[in-house]
Amino acid sequence: MILKSQVEWALHCCAILAGLPEGRYLSTKALAEFHGLPKEYLSKALQSLSQAGLVHTTLGPSGGYRLAKAPAELTFLDVVEAVEGAGRTFVCQNIRANNPCRPKGYCETGPCAVARIMWEADEAWRATLRGVTFAELGKTLQEEIDPGIWAGTFDWVLKRAG
Repeated sequence: MILKSQVEWALHCCAILAGLPEGRYLSTKALAEFHGLPKEYLSKALQSLSQAGLVHTTLGPSGGYRLAKAPAELTFLDVVEAVEGAGRTFVCQNIRANNPCRPKGYCETGPCAVARIMWEADEAWRATLRGVTFAELGKTLQEEIDPGIWAGTFDWVLKRAG
């Protein structure tokens, strides 16, 4: 399974937005510049987050985006599903019905083992993403990122936040 690039972009943007002080917003232009992304393409990912109610937006010179939930309430799964949709990653086409060794008109009563295994794996993947919040990510990043880069990042963001 390959997720859209916009999933990565949205996750990184939410990580940055999670550190904004209350009432401050960060523009698409600043987020695109920070991540080295084309503003036009990033705006589609941010629009998905807005439509899902995960970010608040405001217009004007100090406008932009901020999280609509506290970082401790926003999960990776929320963001992935906002961009990719909440549907299962595996759709069973029931090709087992094409088996020429089955009697004509034979009908299975339940999903096949392949579908059940794939759906179980999909749920395990979603459970992992559901269990990680942006508050937890912030703690991990603070531990892993060089303190000078960490401080520089916040300075850079705050100078551009409206």
